[in-house]
Amino acid sequence: MENQTGNAVVDTQELVVSPETSGSEYGQISINNNVVAIIAHETAKKVPGVVELQGTLADGIAGIIGKKAKDKGIRIEMENEELLTIDLTVVLEFGVRIPDICVQLQAAVKEAVEDMTGQKVFAVNVVVQGIRSQEEKKAIEA
Repeated sequence: MENQTGNAVVDTQELVVSPETSGSEYGQISINNNVVAIIAHETAKKVPGVVELQGTLADGIAGIIGKKAKDKGIRIEMENEELLTIDLTVVLEFGVRIPDICVQLQAAVKEAVEDMTGQKVFAVNVVVQGIRSQEEKKAIEA
């Protein structure tokens, strides 16, 4: 994990899709890390029991300079030319079985990123930053 690409928005590094996986003979295809982060975000919020992706202090500072909410709590790292590691920081719903939700989250994000980008995912690491009841969620949204 020496080649950290940093936060998906702060570092706009792109991964290059190889012609073998992309099926393109017309030229190079690059996918920005922001795209991978948005795929992970949209997939994660569809997993039952996930309340939100929670940013770190660095995400909060980046928010001051215009960081998009869909990248909050997501970090993309390139393990090597072919493998990505995705780190998610989440808040889960109170009362759920945390290990089960995390495994569902890992599987869903890995499958979505691989299906949509053709890029192999080495790992999806999940940090549970907190838990929140439905009442708290409704109060925050209001």
